[in-house]
Amino acid sequence: MSFCCGASMLGSRGTMFHQQSYIHHVPVLYCIVCQRVEVHYIIREDYELLAEFSSNDGAVDVDFNDYIDCSYEVLLENCVNHEDEDTHVIIYNQIDMALDLLNFAEQIDDKGWKYALKRRLQLLNSRRNMLHR
Repeated sequence: MSFCCGASMLGSRGTMFHQQSYIHHVPVLYCIVCQRVEVHYIIREDYELLAEFSSNDGAVDVDFNDYIDCSYEVLLENCVNHEDEDTHVIIYNQIDMALDLLNFAEQIDDKGWKYALKRRLQLLNSRRNMLHR
C-alpha cells in the first residue's frame, strides 16, 4: 500500500508518458487529494524496463499488457480502494481511514502527520460536498 497526503492511494490503471512513448494500461496508484500518480511499486521495475525499451525503439504507443504479464487483482490487494468502486464509497472510506489515522497521530503526537491528515480531511470533505451537489 502506498501513502500520500497522510493516507492511502487508490489503485487504478493509467497511461504514463516516458520520453516520446505513451505506455497504456499501466497499474498505478493515485492520490484523490493531490492527484499524484505513481507506478504501482510491485511492477515499477518492469515498467521502467518497458519504458526504456519502448523509447529506445521509437515506439509511440505501447500497451503494458502486451509485454508484462501481471494479475491486476494481485495489484489491487495492496490498495484500500480502487477506481472501479463507487465514488461515494471511496470518499467515505478515505475520510474514515484519515480519521482513524488522525486519532493515532494524536496519540503519538506526530505534528507533521496530524497536519497532513487534517489537510487531507479538508480536501476530502470539499470533494464529498461537491458530490452531494
